[in-house]
Amino acid sequence: MSLVTVGSVAFDAIETPFGKTDKIIGGAGTYIAFSSSYFMEKQNIVSVVGEDFPQEMLDKLKNKGVNLEGLQIKEGEKTFFWSGKYSNDMNSRDTLVTELNVLEHFDPILPASYQGCDYLMLGNLSPQVQSTVIERLTERPKLIAMDTMNFWMDIAMDDLKKTLQEVDILIINDEEARQLSGEYSLVKAAKKIRTMGPKYLIIKKGEHGALLFHGDQVFFAPALPLEEVFDPTGAGDTFAGGFMGYIASTDDYSFENMKRAIIAGSAMASFCVEKFGTEKLENLSKSEIEDRIQEFVQLTDFDMVQTV
Repeated sequence: MSLVTVGSVAFDAIETPFGKTDKIIGGAGTYIAFSSSYFMEKQNIVSVVGEDFPQEMLDKLKNKGVNLEGLQIKEGEKTFFWSGKYSNDMNSRDTLVTELNVLEHFDPILPASYQGCDYLMLGNLSPQVQSTVIERLTERPKLIAMDTMNFWMDIAMDDLKKTLQEVDILIINDEEARQLSGEYSLVKAAKKIRTMGPKYLIIKKGEHGALLFHGDQVFFAPALPLEEVFDPTGAGDTFAGGFMGYIASTDDYSFENMKRAIIAGSAMASFCVEKFGTEKLENLSKSEIEDRIQEFVQLTDFDMVQTV
């Protein structure tokens, strides 16, 4: 099965209570690709970088089975750059610097080899770019998932609502769900958002797990308690990559299999936060991932004795 990921490949500079980095590799597309690569032998990415992006990182992506034919390299231009500082509780952050650079006028180009893809993951980019990708596909994929954020709700709500009508799954966090729906209750928010287009909705709750909604069905996956969280940047994208990588590798998008995919995504996200940037995601073993998934399973595995 084939997966196409659309998202930024970028530079980040991050400060958390555990340390500070200079420019490191980041971007939604990067995190998604690394995460999904552990479930798929081959995948395709659509993105853009400047001539300042290191060949070493491109080689790492290639070695993970990521096809870079859809990655544009703009000569004489700079790669997207974001810098942020996290609060002591790691639940909020302040953006210090945003330099759009090559992303400002990004026109997503889909190579002929990407056409006919089975699954499409639209990372957090402008809803107009996301919609353009869907329009340029000659054949609709089996499943289209998208991520978005508060920023697009603030400046491009009309475009966002149009794009929502074209996708099957929306993946957002609880704050974004409340803003998009105008509802505080996540159950009410989920119901309202699904009238906008997506049949499935995943609401991420950070250290409190994730919720999956479809029709009258709801599934909750816990988050794994971790001793240390160094950097939550990219955790949501890593979750999305693990989720879509699992779905595409099993070629099963039933609600039951989506439950398994959420656990796979949660496991991958738990690795991501243990190091800065993509460092932890670059060299995981199959056994590490299998063991981590089992830890998640054991969190909710119990027998109930009837007492009433």
